[in-house]
Amino acid sequence: MFRQRTIRPLSAAALSGIAFIQDTLIAIDSAKGHLLQIDPISDNTKILNSHQVKEFRDVTGVAVWEDTLWVTRENNVYLCNLNSLGLEHFVTLPYPADGVAVWESTVYVSCQKLGSILVFDRETRKEITKFYAPGVGIENLVVTQETLWVSDTIEQTVYCIDRATGEVQFSVLTPFACPTGIGLHKNGETGEETLFVAYASEEPYIRDNPNADPSYELTYRDRTFIHPLHYHYDPDKRYALSNGYLIEMSYAEEISPLEEVYLQDIEWRIALPSETDRQKLKHIEPIGLPFIEEEIDGQRVAVFKLDTLTPGERHLFGWKALLEVRGIKYRITPKDVEDTPEELPEYQGRYLVDDDDLSMDTTIVRRSAYEAVGSETNLLRKMYSIRNFVYDQLSYGIKPYIDTPDIVLERGIGSCGEYVGVLLALCRLNDIPCRTVGRYKCPALGEHKNVPLQPDFNHVWLEFYVPNIGWLPMESNPDDTGDRGPYPTRFFMGLCWYHIEIGKGVTFESLSSKGVRLTKEDVAIGDLAINHIQFTILEELPPF
Repeated sequence: MFRQRTIRPLSAAALSGIAFIQDTLIAIDSAKGHLLQIDPISDNTKILNSHQVKEFRDVTGVAVWEDTLWVTRENNVYLCNLNSLGLEHFVTLPYPADGVAVWESTVYVSCQKLGSILVFDRETRKEITKFYAPGVGIENLVVTQETLWVSDTIEQTVYCIDRATGEVQFSVLTPFACPTGIGLHKNGETGEETLFVAYASEEPYIRDNPNADPSYELTYRDRTFIHPLHYHYDPDKRYALSNGYLIEMSYAEEISPLEEVYLQDIEWRIALPSETDRQKLKHIEPIGLPFIEEEIDGQRVAVFKLDTLTPGERHLFGWKALLEVRGIKYRITPKDVEDTPEELPEYQGRYLVDDDDLSMDTTIVRRSAYEAVGSETNLLRKMYSIRNFVYDQLSYGIKPYIDTPDIVLERGIGSCGEYVGVLLALCRLNDIPCRTVGRYKCPALGEHKNVPLQPDFNHVWLEFYVPNIGWLPMESNPDDTGDRGPYPTRFFMGLCWYHIEIGKGVTFESLSSKGVRLTKEDVAIGDLAINHIQFTILEELPPF
């Protein structure tokens, strides 16, 4: 009954570890030290440790096996009887213990500082083995008979791991940022298993303060909840899809020139949303003026035609689309691309040349392309090395125009579009075909349904081509978390539900007059019109 329901326990400030006892949810509020018993259908909440709050403060991981509760706090792992809650020491780590999971006599403990998941024998309390932690953030755990599920706060990801070998089978992007805990519910009647993920962060909001003038002020509040994580893994296509939403997106141009112009025989082209494995275009209709469709390099483009545009003339035109979008995460390893053919399909050659002011002939760009990969020959490792090199060299900063990669590398600061330019140049110089994708992201507010939402900026990322596999996505800058790594790989071969794919490898918007394409030196679209972008999240898509 609660497979699609967001659980919001009353009074909780920062949920961390969670676990199910049949249909009852157990969760720890690490900020308050409350061990909570939650009804996942009504959100009714009870504090179980009324007399042991101090002992449970700063607990991060929770697991239940039979009648025993396991918790992690600071560097220690403890266990206790569910009825008495008197903590008994189990083991001490050299660094903070983050998450814990138990299956029969095997105890799994995650530790970010060690970069490992440690495996202990319950009876001897000795370490049996350890696995490499799959991500770079704080990780929480839940285990089944064959699988260890790992959530990672920074990676915004849940990993499916073979609990015997530690090998990652696949990974799933979570629909919200900062997952802090993970639990698994098994339906007693059907045997169906559903993953639930806890989230904890702060959100900004406008507070009405009667004692201030003006009375409205920006402040922050706790945001914590539990949401089901649905996924579908396709081993043949090497990706996993996760939670998605039905979204209405509108894009329209309002003619409002900074300086009046006279143009004849106008064709105004705007790319339409793409059809992909994670994005389905359910319906498209015009706004204001009708359009005809063209196909450019496999991408659908709307063409709006005007006989003339005279001084003082005003128009509004664009499109409204209904989209189904989901998270996607590919699972491809360097071993998978070792035997790829050197010869690329003929059309891929266009994605190896400097066709967009990429400064590929400048000294600094060519030197950077060499330094980024060194002697590496594996395509996937080369791509990963280029990404990390660019993240080491650049920090994020936005400005109203895009400079060429040579200037950006000299400056050391770039917008998302400038990150893409540098990445494109370095990849193409290393014989990796790549192209620009994107244009907008829906505000990542999945709980704000049927409310018009406007993005603050446009956004671009890229795709790179792997022979025998196809085009794989990679974000431009969001994984550049600073401090020279280690950088998360959440959007390396992955996109979340809020990425809207429009115009793969084609110009998003262009203008022509009398059959001649106009450049920004002739008439800049931004000087001629104001764009209006709006998203409305209609509903969450049902489970797979």
